[in-house]
Amino acid sequence: MDPKDFGIDALMAVASRPPLVFVSGQGSWLVDHEGRRYLDFVQGWAVNSLGHCPGAVSAALARQAATLVNCSPAFHNAPSARLAGLLARSSGLDRVFFANSGAEANEGAIKLVRKWGAMRKSGAFEIVTLEGAFHGRTLATMSASGKPGWESLFEPKVPGFRKARLNDLSSVEALIGPRTAALMVEPIQGESGVVPATDAFLRGLEELAARHDLLLIVDEVQTGMGRTGSLFAFERSGIAPHIMTLGKGMGGGVPLAALLAREEVCCFEPGDQGGTFNGNPLMTAVGVAVFEEISRPGFLAEVENKGRQLRERLRMLSARRALGEVRGQGLLVALELGQDIGPGVCAAAMDNGLLVNSPRASVLRFMPALNVTREEIDLMIERLERSLDQARGQ
Repeated sequence: MDPKDFGIDALMAVASRPPLVFVSGQGSWLVDHEGRRYLDFVQGWAVNSLGHCPGAVSAALARQAATLVNCSPAFHNAPSARLAGLLARSSGLDRVFFANSGAEANEGAIKLVRKWGAMRKSGAFEIVTLEGAFHGRTLATMSASGKPGWESLFEPKVPGFRKARLNDLSSVEALIGPRTAALMVEPIQGESGVVPATDAFLRGLEELAARHDLLLIVDEVQTGMGRTGSLFAFERSGIAPHIMTLGKGMGGGVPLAALLAREEVCCFEPGDQGGTFNGNPLMTAVGVAVFEEISRPGFLAEVENKGRQLRERLRMLSARRALGEVRGQGLLVALELGQDIGPGVCAAAMDNGLLVNSPRASVLRFMPALNVTREEIDLMIERLERSLDQARGQ
């Protein structure tokens, strides 16, 4: 069957998609319209935390779909209340607002900061963000981001965001003024090539926030829910943010995100914030199932162990092929290629039945399912090495 027979020509061209259609998936594997299997180390950009079609997600969807799908966010529902309690207790934050995407959660965080600044900090509204950051694709979250190439896109940008440098506290402090209300950081900048904020930098941001009466926002859309081997990446540095955002992996493949905040920061009033599908029972029931899976005894320790295996195997590959740095935490890992061949490697890898991602032309990023097997990691390395050689013409 030709991919066009599926109707793909009717889709808006917002991505450079290969000429194939995926029709099924299980665990770490995807199957296309011709029956070809692909080992997936992208997993929807770290979305499928338990792999494709995990039993826990499928069962939660079926069970909840037969019970209650949506009752409007004007009313409480049991799955959203349960998931909110799980997230609040595990994070040390007090209140949860559910959304459908990480961008929407970050948009909510920006709105919450602006309301807080208007009420409690003489109208302060600016947020110091970071070069290389990625916070989403709404106009406000694009304005908050520091992604190269976005500077002139969709002008005029939303004002109120000043860009400092990652791991450079002096550059952050230089931008703090009377209009500053918050600091915003990703523990690891995934879209810029898995570039981590140091523990010292994160603790320094917390100290700056306390000294200048600012809110500290931690964007854990990509790093949260077990991706780095701990439930939340910020836990490793010992900080306590005022606001945290979650998305991607918390839904295990379904659209689910969250904005969490301390009680003293929660200044929204009825009508300030909302969303038609936000916190609906169907999606939050899945969120509960995913939370319970990754909270099982030993699960996060296995993420740590398999992350170490992945990084070590990549370092060995890098040494054999004279490549660059391997960095990351848990199962969010990057490999520096030393030259701008990332897209070519991804194309060759697809031909070899492997899906990997190149967020920058000189970097590969690996985001497998958190329950990927050791054998699948070894197989990925074999296919990747062959793909690298092909892309470099060897």
